[in-house]
Amino acid sequence: MKIQLKLSPNIQPVPFNHLHQLVGGLHKWLGPNEDHGNGLSLYSFGWLQGGERIGKSLHFPHGATLDVSFFEEKKGWELAKGIVKDATWNYGMRVLEANEMPIPQMGMRNQFSVSSPVMLREKRADGSRRYILWDETEPAEDALTRIFRKKMKSAGLRGEHLDSIMRFAPGAAKPKTKLVHYKQIKHKSSLCPIEVEGTPEAALFAWLTGAGESTGSGFGALV
Repeated sequence: MKIQLKLSPNIQPVPFNHLHQLVGGLHKWLGPNEDHGNGLSLYSFGWLQGGERIGKSLHFPHGATLDVSFFEEKKGWELAKGIVKDATWNYGMRVLEANEMPIPQMGMRNQFSVSSPVMLREKRADGSRRYILWDETEPAEDALTRIFRKKMKSAGLRGEHLDSIMRFAPGAAKPKTKLVHYKQIKHKSSLCPIEVEGTPEAALFAWLTGAGESTGSGFGALV
């Protein structure tokens, strides 16, 4: 289930580094759950759309939209119930509408845009981690596919679905590297379309659960 939330215009300036507050709002609406901070969360969400930069902050004079998607449909209904109880977010913004989005027709090879940047990391020999970006073709495909398959296994998908491959779309126009501030941490990430090659069911799973790490914390949402 993918839901698009429509939020009211802001009353106070919205800082650029508001991602952790967005995560907090979603978990307030979802209620108690075990998914917070889980790099293998079976849901994903994009960033607020419809804003404009004025000075050192963002403004949403016509309101904002936010896409949130879940592999488990019941999570979508839990979100909706939480919004009914308390629709407020931050900076004077509140949810005005929550609309279920239609499921697209999937094929054996699908390309998706990203509505939040994709984060990938790998462990070094000393135990530290380095970021993998869109221009590292083979390491990125290996990392994306490994996480993708692990998430499918955790969701109960089996057989040919687990042969599916995820990669940054070859030849994508103007891919970018994005530095994302999450609380006190700066994450290197990629703004680049994602390609999924495999079963239509696997592609739908990717559309709902996102790409790469920390999809439950505002990374790797697909549209």
